[in-house]
This record gives sequence, structure tokens and C-alpha cells, in this order.
Amino acid sequence: MSQNVHLIQSLYQAFAIGDGATISAVMDPGIVWNEAENFLYSDRNPYIGPAAIFEGVFGRLASEWDNFQATPAEFVDGGDTIVVLGRYTGAYKATHHTLNAQFVHVWRINDGRATGFQQYTDTAQARAVSQP
Repeated sequence: MSQNVHLIQSLYQAFAIGDGATISAVMDPGIVWNEAENFLYSDRNPYIGPAAIFEGVFGRLASEWDNFQATPAEFVDGGDTIVVLGRYTGAYKATHHTLNAQFVHVWRINDGRATGFQQYTDTAQARAVSQP
């Protein structure tokens, strides 16, 4: 596996344990992050830089979900582009409805840091889980 795949694998390991320092270290200061169109947190797209991502995405995930997880199943090595296939799981706190949705994440890497992120997922499923 390439260095870039290992980099992104380390990022998902950091996500799983809430290691913000490692997450920040992997992200380029100018990273451009896009949530899937119509996803719950796409309202602030694009998120520019780790601080915007932590506040606008990760902060909301932590406050609005119980046990939210992005679990990767496969890493596709495209050189400077790494594609991750996996599943989102968790329970939306306000409704107690659970999510179990496929995702595809497309990461752009430059000089050993993540410079871009694009999420693809079942946005209708996520919206349904958040509705009473």
C-alpha cells in the first residue's frame, strides 16, 4: 500500500478514537471539505481549514449523534486521490432513530497532507433519521 493510503487509514483510526491532534496534523491548513449535497451538514460547504471542519462538521456530529462512526471497509489507491468505501452508523439523539448508510469519501493528498475531501452518501436516509 502507498504512503497516501496509510495516511488516510491513520486518519480513520484517529476519527474512531477522537484523536483531534492526529486529525489536525493530517489535514492541510487550507483543506477544502465538502459534505454531500443535501446532507445534514452541507449548509456551510465548502469548509476551509481544520477549524471550520471541527466546528461545522465534527462538533455537530458529536453533539447531535450517539456513537456516530464512519467505518471504512475498503481503500482504493489512486495515487494522490484515495477513495474510501464504508458505512456510517449511529443514533440521532433528538429522535433516537439509527443510521446505517453507505458512504464514499474521496480524499486529495498533496505533500503528505489531506488537501481535499468530498463525501457521497444516502442523504435521504440521513434526513429521515433526523426527522421525528
